[in-house]
Amino acid sequence: MNSVKQIALITGASTGIGYELAKVFAANGFDVVLLARKHAKLVQVAEELEQQYGVRAYVLPKDLSLPLAALEIYDWSKSQSLQINVLVNNAGFGAHGDFAQADLQNVLEMIQVNVTSLVHLTKLLLPELLQQPGSKILNVASTAAFQPGPRMAIYYASKAFVLSFSEALAAECAGTGLTVTALCPGPTATEFQDRAGVVGTKLVRASLMRADKVALAGYRGMMQGKRVVIPGIVSKLGVMSVRFAPRKAVATIVKALH
Repeated sequence: MNSVKQIALITGASTGIGYELAKVFAANGFDVVLLARKHAKLVQVAEELEQQYGVRAYVLPKDLSLPLAALEIYDWSKSQSLQINVLVNNAGFGAHGDFAQADLQNVLEMIQVNVTSLVHLTKLLLPELLQQPGSKILNVASTAAFQPGPRMAIYYASKAFVLSFSEALAAECAGTGLTVTALCPGPTATEFQDRAGVVGTKLVRASLMRADKVALAGYRGMMQGKRVVIPGIVSKLGVMSVRFAPRKAVATIVKALH
């Protein structure tokens, strides 16, 4: 990255991993564009970052479950004459329960947030990112991306998409100066568990990583140009074990954990 002030656009920046990523970027001298649904919370985060790190923090409340959100974000960045150097697609949510009983609207909104808006925003910003040597994309996937997830079928499938898309885009962009990194954390202590309804499940009770450690690992891996970052030894071992186990057995184990 050059010495000119860099700008990182971060979705889902008001809480959890997104909030911690915003802090890491600000601590490293980036101005930040903060996106999430809750305006008041974003303002609070922006004020914190500006006061603590002396950076510029832009606030843009957007609901990525709405089909036009990505386009509105892009148009806003153009209206502000902002040159985005790093795109962080962090926003996402999950839901617990069998697919047959899932609320259809919630399912479609999950796909919109986790997959469609991520792809849409990436597509809109990609041409400009490719013109800037040292630009980067960080997509937050999950260790859920490495196996099917009975009782959280759509969430796991959406993260598998994010991982596959990120690795493919990284290969396409090799040699251009743009790097693409997929951050794949295991269960992490955030508001995700409450919203997804997985508090108390065996998977969550087993271990939870700290969001600040996940964010730091993701930032460092991104800066090193890594294509996939899996924070924590336990998560790395879990991903490795999945690769050698029969797929049917893996799905059965995941179902039991949920």
